[in-house]
Amino acid sequence: MSAPILIHSRRLYRVCDAMRILSLSRSVIYELIRSGRLRSVTQGRTRLIPASAIDDYIALLEREAS
Repeated sequence: MSAPILIHSRRLYRVCDAMRILSLSRSVIYELIRSGRLRSVTQGRTRLIPASAIDDYIALLEREAS
């Protein structure tokens, strides 16, 4: 019997990671943050985007497309 495999899922992403995940430019990411459509947090001088905020933004896009 083997030990369970733990899959580590990131909970916070840097802006450059969110850019890749969402296929958007840096300026668009920051505009979404400014407009409140994409939530973010700061730790020191670093802007981080929670994984839940990315999921919420995708769900918002899906709702708007309906």
